[in-house]
Amino acid sequence: MTNPFEDENGTYHVLVNHENQHSLWPAYCEVPDGWTAVLSNDTRQACLDYINANWTDMRPKSLIEAMAD
Repeated sequence: MTNPFEDENGTYHVLVNHENQHSLWPAYCEVPDGWTAVLSNDTRQACLDYINANWTDMRPKSLIEAMAD
């Protein structure tokens, strides 16, 4: 069985949760509770590019906010 997260020809979503963590997600899989699609039905590379451009701080949002105080 092929890993669905590594299918170069697959269609993907980029998901984001309440902590601003991002995830690459196969388009044919249901979006899990607590996650929202911010980019839908695109190529794996386009989704990875989006993640690299938009998720520049790997810390959870709550930690960023706590450290700012």
